[in-house]
Amino acid sequence: MRTLIISDIHANITALEAVLADAGTVDATWCLGDLVGYGPDPNECVERIAALPNLQCILGNHDAAALKHIEVDSFNPEARTAILWTQQRLNTTNLAFLQSLPERIEMELITLVHGSPRQPVWEYLLDTRTATLNFDFFDTLYCFVGHTHLPVMYYLPDDTVYARLVVPENETQLTLAPRAILNPGSVGQPRDRDPRAAYAIVDMDQNTWECHRVAYDIVSVQARMEKAKLPERHIQRLSAGW
Repeated sequence: MRTLIISDIHANITALEAVLADAGTVDATWCLGDLVGYGPDPNECVERIAALPNLQCILGNHDAAALKHIEVDSFNPEARTAILWTQQRLNTTNLAFLQSLPERIEMELITLVHGSPRQPVWEYLLDTRTATLNFDFFDTLYCFVGHTHLPVMYYLPDDTVYARLVVPENETQLTLAPRAILNPGSVGQPRDRDPRAAYAIVDMDQNTWECHRVAYDIVSVQARMEKAKLPERHIQRLSAGW
């Protein structure tokens, strides 16, 4: 089964549409959270994600903040400004969809979380030590995460003690082997110095994970952000991919 893996759309409908077009026909879509936050299109992104067939979707920290489940003071000043703006604009239907999202989904072979298996909404997996500790918090062969906006894999086979970090090249196909934590990167706000939208395709029948990037019209998104008076830092970082 060919499944699209996306995360951290961050209210960027232009990037999301580019990813969906580039991915082509898929059997299912799994979204790893943060549909909103930072960007100018929260309602459009939630509606687009909610309408996808065979969807599995989990809650991200910005989604939780939009629902007022997390205090905005937990975020830096720019993120706080974007969250308050988002709270004022999400409509009732889209708030209800975000409210319905779980923090964790467990399947036969795969666990889906936003941050980490240990702390599904908040924890960042940014180093091998933290990743290694997190392997004790899921029982499936694989865990798919988002949150860091970085396309990476942490690999911990049975005969090793510490996880190994793998940073795949773009347009690379990896053969999956247990156990691993995989991150597809960010659709709407990449932070690996590549501004193109990131996503992955997983095929559990073939045991493959494909890393993809696609360009989109960043300038048009920045123009909408400027019109909405969203933080300048968030506007500029789209161009640099940080």
